[in-house]
Amino acid sequence: MHRRGPAPPPRPGRRTHRPGPHPREPGPHVWRWTRVTWELLAEPWQYTFMQRALLVTVVASVVCALLSCWLVLVGWSLMGDAVSHSVLPGVVLAYLAGLPFAIGAFVMGLGAVALIGAVRQTTRVKEDAAIGVVFTTLFALGVVLVSVTPSQVDLGHILVGNVLGVSDEALAQVLLISAAVVLVVLVQRRDLTHWAFDRTHAHVVGLPVNRLRWTLLVLLALTAVVALQAVGVVLAVAMLIIPGATAHLLTDRFSRMLVVAPTLAATCAVVGTWGSYVLDVSSAGLVVVAQGSAFALAWGAVRVRGRATA
Repeated sequence: MHRRGPAPPPRPGRRTHRPGPHPREPGPHVWRWTRVTWELLAEPWQYTFMQRALLVTVVASVVCALLSCWLVLVGWSLMGDAVSHSVLPGVVLAYLAGLPFAIGAFVMGLGAVALIGAVRQTTRVKEDAAIGVVFTTLFALGVVLVSVTPSQVDLGHILVGNVLGVSDEALAQVLLISAAVVLVVLVQRRDLTHWAFDRTHAHVVGLPVNRLRWTLLVLLALTAVVALQAVGVVLAVAMLIIPGATAHLLTDRFSRMLVVAPTLAATCAVVGTWGSYVLDVSSAGLVVVAQGSAFALAWGAVRVRGRATA
């Protein structure tokens, strides 16, 4: 049988293989657009007032998001609305007395809660109606006081916030109150969660139900003071409700809600603060718009996932 010999050597100048494509270097236009994009993203944070605004907004958003998980679980969204609006006359009175705004807001917030409880317990009016009567009356009183109070500062910023002009005193108040709220939440997390899920069972096992209720109300009043510094009285309720509601759409486990809600809130705070500089619009309004957009996206994702699994 004839056996072939070895293959002949390749002819000179003939390619034995086809070389692969050489990686392309990024063109000058790619580097230019990258540099422009980075400068656009980093430009606002070169200024001290924007850094302070970002710090206050992120801290306030995270603290409000933590508490919003319990408000959504307990069904106290309307209570959060009441407390956040009822602090307005306390702020004006604190200004007239020469006291920090936080003191007046906190005292008036607790007073509103106590007044709502008194109306509910001593009359046939239900809790939601009592909340509506108390917070609208106190908020209207605050608007009247703002309009008639002679002031060298614009008290109108209390309504819509002025985070770009936050003072050293306000920054210190936000950091101190936020640290206190987070500390109490960490210490009382298990008892508050147990009480929020089943108040009857919490009473049976010996938990101090009334004390836990007032603990959550005090935390709500303190958190409303923090939100006041970031977005004002009008929009504070959004920071107390939207993050928890969004997290509740995305997960049914409370432990995950406590992670998802602050993460979303902090992201919206960064996006809103940055966008307010670029677009020259209200920072408080844009932060809340970002949170509302996150809720809409979560709602849409849940609807799509529900249809896919149906």
